[in-house]
This record gives sequence, structure tokens and C-alpha cells, in this order.
Amino acid sequence: MIFQRAVRREFTQAAAGVFTALFAIMLTTQLIRLLNEAVQGKVEAEAVAALLGFAALNYLPHLLSLSLFVAILLCLSRAYRDSEMVVWFACGLPLTAWIRPVLGFAAPLVVTIAVLSFFLSPWALSESIEFRNKLSTRRDAGQVAPGTFQESSTGNRVVFVEEVADDTSHVRNVFVSDTRPDRLGITVAGKGHQEIAANGDRFIVLEDGRRYEFAPGSAEFSQVEYARYAVRLETKEARGVVQTPRSMGTLELLAHDSRQHRSELLGRLSLPISAVVLALLSIPMSFVNPRAGRSANMLLAILAYLFYNNLVTIGQEWVARGKLSFAVGLLGIHLLMLCLLPVLFYKRIAVSSFLRLSR
Repeated sequence: MIFQRAVRREFTQAAAGVFTALFAIMLTTQLIRLLNEAVQGKVEAEAVAALLGFAALNYLPHLLSLSLFVAILLCLSRAYRDSEMVVWFACGLPLTAWIRPVLGFAAPLVVTIAVLSFFLSPWALSESIEFRNKLSTRRDAGQVAPGTFQESSTGNRVVFVEEVADDTSHVRNVFVSDTRPDRLGITVAGKGHQEIAANGDRFIVLEDGRRYEFAPGSAEFSQVEYARYAVRLETKEARGVVQTPRSMGTLELLAHDSRQHRSELLGRLSLPISAVVLALLSIPMSFVNPRAGRSANMLLAILAYLFYNNLVTIGQEWVARGKLSFAVGLLGIHLLMLCLLPVLFYKRIAVSSFLRLSR
């Protein structure tokens, strides 16, 4: 029990330190990117904090998986450098005896990674996309300052409102200029309001006005008087109503059988599975020769982590293209990495290897 508590405490301290460093790097890079977008006018300055929070939730499962892997590597490598593993082996304990404490420490983190991957990360991505869509089209919603010309986010529409009602439900004396490749339209109205159609599209409805249309390069124009005229400001897709597989919940993904949905489900299932496999692989890969360099094993371990992640990404792409079935993509990649586990353990445990015998 003393050993279990000591190992758990060391693993926890190392994981907390690694996660803090990785999380700070992620927050810094995302903050710089969002501030750059805010300077360019793509997002509002007050929305940076919310978008940063959504991005953090989206990256958390990846950061936790990497933190778990690196923390176990650091702790066991330190035991090799300080000759504690020599005492471990001298007591008759094999290297495989580390599997139990490592899995005991990894279990709550793997559960957290699974919850984040299956539920919180897709929700954060969906909210982030919807929030960005609302920001990019907020100007088109008619929420303009009275007496100023407001250009749409796409640049093809200009809206002028002379007066806004006290309850903001209606605007009065509206001027709308919309440009298309084949014509220029000017619409004026005494008042207007917003409506969302049954299909999810958003419209600004003008009442008691006139519309003029001009053909480029021609002096002819048409004039129409109307009692009610609707201008579509935003489609259902632009409002974020239609979700992509990445932003769908896991239960929604299970209800679809397309290749794209299966590919996304493969990626989500791979995160907790790969966390367990990486935790086990870190045990034999943590070997350090105290008389040699101290960073060689860490470099090889990071390369193995990148190789594993690339395999999962390639498997997702092949499933999405129909080159690989979902079952083969899910089981084949992780079984391949698990097959390396006994080989690495044997290399660390065996007194004499095949190469030594051949000499």
C-alpha cells in the first residue's frame, strides 16, 4: 500500500505538471489566433473568451492522453536513472508488475477522456461553430445603429435604418441595397421586422414600401409597390442548424450509417483506447541507461505517439473513403500497437536476445 500511494502520488504530480505546460501552450496559441481574428474583424473582441473556452474543451481529451503517456514515461525513466529499477529487479519483481499500478492510475483519466471525447468535446465544437455563425451574421439581423449605413458580412447588402422601436421589435424607415451580378436592387419601406421561417431560414420582412431594380449598363428599371416583402438574411445552414459529423453528439452518430459518420465515431472511440495502449507502451519504452543519454527514450516515445496518432488519422480517412471497414479500422490499428507490447516487454526482460545469441 505504501508503494501504491507513492507511485500514484508521483504519477499524479508528473501528470499535473505536464498537463499544465501543455494546456498553457494550447491556450496561448489559441489566444493568439483568436486575437488575430479579432484584429481582422472576423470575431468580436468580447467573444474571444467564450471561443477560447470552447477550444479548450475540444482539445482536452488529446492533452490528457498525451499527459498520461508522458507522465508515466518521466516517472519510470527517473526510476531507471536513480537505480530504483535495479532494486526492483533485485527483489524478484518483473517489469510486468508495473502494469497494475499504471492501469490503476490511468483508469480515471481514461474515463475522463472518454466522457470528453463522446460528449463534451462535440458539444463544445457545435457551440463554437454556432457562436461563430451568430457573430458573422449578427450585423445582418437588423441590429444596426439608427442613422448609419450597415454593410453585411458578405459585402453584397447595405442596410440603413432611421429609427428603432423602443422594444426593438420593429424598425422604421428602412433602406436596403442588394447587389447581384445581373442586377442592383433598392428596397425602401416604412417599417420592418424579423422572422424565422419553418425551414430555419431567417428573413427581414418589410412592410408598405417600394422596390426598384436596375440592370447594369441600362437606363431601364422596374418599380414594384408591396405591402409585405421578405428578404432572406440567413439560411438554415448558415445558422448552424445543419450539423456536421464532428459537431454531432455520439448518440446521433450511432443513428447514422454513412462513411463520414463512422469515420468520426472511429476517431472518438480511438481516443480512450489509445490512452490505455499508450499507458502500457510507456512501461517498456521508459528504459534509460544511466551511463548513456537521458533523452533518447523520450524522443523515441514521442515518435511512437505521433506514429500512433497518424495511424488513427489514416484509418479515419480510409473509413471515410470506403477503403476500410469500420471494424477493421477500429480493431486493426489498436491491435497492431498492442502486438508491439509483448515485443518491447521481451526486449527489456530477456537476459539474452536473438542478436546476442547469433554472435
